[in-house]
Amino acid sequence: MMAARRSFWLIAAVVAIVAAPLVLPGLQGEFRGSDDLGTDAIVAANPGYQPWFQPLWKPPSDEIESLLFALQAALGAGFLGYVIGRRHSSRRDDVADR
Repeated sequence: MMAARRSFWLIAAVVAIVAAPLVLPGLQGEFRGSDDLGTDAIVAANPGYQPWFQPLWKPPSDEIESLLFALQAALGAGFLGYVIGRRHSSRRDDVADR
């Protein structure tokens, strides 16, 4: 009974955190990343700044760029989880063999 109550409140908290930015007034705006903010700060400090390199390929839209970033993060997290899981199971097997 206690676990069900705790699960309910955790799910309610997650829903509230996810829904708050969509519902609260004044939070509508453009989502910008650190790359955009950093570039703006550099140009503000030095208006004649020219980048040293240009990207080899620019995604056709910001949504595609976000998708590729999320895919990269998911693959990295999956790889890291796999490595940690393998190390954990190999240690458990070593302890069981003793």
